[in-house]
Amino acid sequence: MTADNPLNRIDDDDYPAYTMGRAAEMLGTTPAFLRAIGEARLITPLRSEGGHRRYSRYQLRIAARARELVDQGTSVEAACRIIILEDQLEEARRINEELQGRPAGLPDKADT
Repeated sequence: MTADNPLNRIDDDDYPAYTMGRAAEMLGTTPAFLRAIGEARLITPLRSEGGHRRYSRYQLRIAARARELVDQGTSVEAACRIIILEDQLEEARRINEELQGRPAGLPDKADT
């Protein structure tokens, strides 16, 4: 297989393989929901050559988390903000652990 072979992307979480309709179907939601979380800048789908939205598996996981929050009664805008803050917190923790010279995920001595 060459580098340009689409089969090389089959395990790529960032490859935009899913159409809006298929993504909505997989999440059990509507295209309007996907557009709403896109407008809230939670995810930014790539566009096909024809201008159609395409979603990656990574983006679908984020959208699924947003749907979970919305199903619990959180507004779309608030759900998107919560997920963005959760992601920022996780990144800050990862950077902090790196700077302290610990492998990510190991408890701090103060935690034990």
